[in-house]
Amino acid sequence: MPKGLSFRTQTDNKDPQFHSFIITREDGSRTYGFVLTFYEEVTSKQICTAMQTLYQMHNAEHYSSLYASSSCSMDSLASSIDEGDTTSLLKLQRYNSYDISRDTLYVSKSICLITPLPFMQACKKFLIQLYKAVTSQQPPPLPLESYIHNILYEVPLPPPGRSLKFYGVYEPVICQRPGPSELPLSDYPLREVFELLGLENLVQVFTCVLLEMQILLYSQEPVLCNKRGHRSEKPTYRNEE
Repeated sequence: MPKGLSFRTQTDNKDPQFHSFIITREDGSRTYGFVLTFYEEVTSKQICTAMQTLYQMHNAEHYSSLYASSSCSMDSLASSIDEGDTTSLLKLQRYNSYDISRDTLYVSKSICLITPLPFMQACKKFLIQLYKAVTSQQPPPLPLESYIHNILYEVPLPPPGRSLKFYGVYEPVICQRPGPSELPLSDYPLREVFELLGLENLVQVFTCVLLEMQILLYSQEPVLCNKRGHRSEKPTYRNEE
């Protein structure tokens, strides 16, 4: 998980999120990881109680640091807080609060596939089907262990220039590996790169790649850096595979 373990309540967005990562070794070889992160209800009363205590400590620390900057009395302080400050405090109380008797606590969990080639779309489809099977009220056609065993031990890597069809939980998944005379495998969506960077910035990044310059990408969402960086460099490696 790029941002570590995450907790949310029933009022927060709990839609599953997909991201990828790359492990580059000293010899330049790469391993590709594809992760689906979802949220599962916390049933441990001990964890829920500890979370409520942490929320109370966090809010108390925040309020004390907010009021410590002023040496005036409470009456003068209250008169100096304008409507905007009052609104921000109310928002803080509403969003930075957890009541064990009222709220339902959820914790993030991830399922991941590690592959020697970047079959992003195929891995994403399989992980989404696996997640739906876990959260569905109806049991899957076969035990979940059978699908996991199949993808780990029975699905081979497709040879160059060939396609491979294997079965997920609910529907088949197809992946295709380019041949030696074709462009390298690039399963990352190019449209997202244009939407995130824009045409002018993308041209600048690609120019830096061609000039073999060091590039630093910064984002509040770490998963976006991987998408932009990998998709920008991919066209330059003509004989990568």
